[in-house]
Amino acid sequence: MKITKTIALSCKLLAAHKLRTALCISSITIGVAAVVVMVSMGRGTQKRVLDMINDMGTNLIVVNAGHITLVGGRERQSAIVTSLRPGDADAIGDHCSYVMDVAPETSRKMNVQWESENLKTKIVGIAPAAFRIRNIEIEKGRSFDSVENDMGQRVAVMGSVIVEKIFHGEDPVGYRIRIGGVPFEVVGVMKAKGVDASGVDRDDRILIPIKTAMHRLVRTNYIQRIHIQVTDSTRLERAEAETRELLRERHRLRDKPDDFTIQNQATLIQTERESSRILTFLVASVAAISLLVGGIGILAVMLTVSRERRKEIGLRRAIGARRRDIRTQFLLESLIIACLGGSLGVLLGILSTFIASKLGNWPAIQAWDATFAGLVLSFIIGLISGIYPATKASELEPIEALRTE
Repeated sequence: MKITKTIALSCKLLAAHKLRTALCISSITIGVAAVVVMVSMGRGTQKRVLDMINDMGTNLIVVNAGHITLVGGRERQSAIVTSLRPGDADAIGDHCSYVMDVAPETSRKMNVQWESENLKTKIVGIAPAAFRIRNIEIEKGRSFDSVENDMGQRVAVMGSVIVEKIFHGEDPVGYRIRIGGVPFEVVGVMKAKGVDASGVDRDDRILIPIKTAMHRLVRTNYIQRIHIQVTDSTRLERAEAETRELLRERHRLRDKPDDFTIQNQATLIQTERESSRILTFLVASVAAISLLVGGIGILAVMLTVSRERRKEIGLRRAIGARRRDIRTQFLLESLIIACLGGSLGVLLGILSTFIASKLGNWPAIQAWDATFAGLVLSFIIGLISGIYPATKASELEPIEALRTE
């Protein structure tokens, strides 16, 4: 029998049992769509996290006072450590050969007031170099400079969330606010940056010169972290080693453990990539199980079909059909179901990814390799699921098949 006639006959027989065929196709469709959607959304999430990390600054190393751990995806400091000083930042800039720029930082939540508006937010004291190191852009007004920092000037750059909460969207540049009871002039507004990789809203804060913060607000002689920009991404590890050695020497730690935590941007990016890759693999594996269940469904249906059509098989064998003709027909029926389900699953997966990305404001990167893999996998599952029923049907003897009631 010609292959075209066999395909036409298989399609006709499948169409004769529309509900059963539709259920088989839908099981494969859902499995393939789930694989496509999960992998695409996983890669989109990975890209978003990596973009957030890169948005923190380029070729970046962060030194935190004390030991930093992640709790619920957010950084937590185990205890207040006072050993990290502004002089450490100066020493890193002067003695570490691979360091291009350094910016110390301290922060504290304080009350902010303007006229009748009052709220508590994060006040961050930074060196002017942090605007460049951390990729902080100004939307309105200006940033503060090193002269204002050295003189301890009371100037502030606000985040867009603070502007909305206190000034209700009005341009705040030139107005005076009170931070912890101390008057500050608003000189600029930061361009919105959104939430960072740790889940912290970078627009819900106010930046002020670090010397102003230390001498007029928090009144401390220690800092919480140092941001270090390295000359080249290939030298991040060597710069980290230099920084650790210098700080241990300055803090006279000798045989004691570090009283600081160094976060290397390259290591952080690699860790995030590995975590996202593992998570995507696990989620895709769960989705692939539904595809496997669809294959088992095809196997069960084809076994049922072979029992229902024993007389038909016996009749065709009696009038000259060969075993391979019967085997080919049943195998083709299984492949048609799998390929239709796979194709519809790809279309549904692409459409679902697009809709989820738009409606949920969720990043997604269409995973074409996963899409192709879903198609190939559906074909393989259809082939495997059809081999046993097709073989069993082809082995029926004509006389035994015709005797079946």
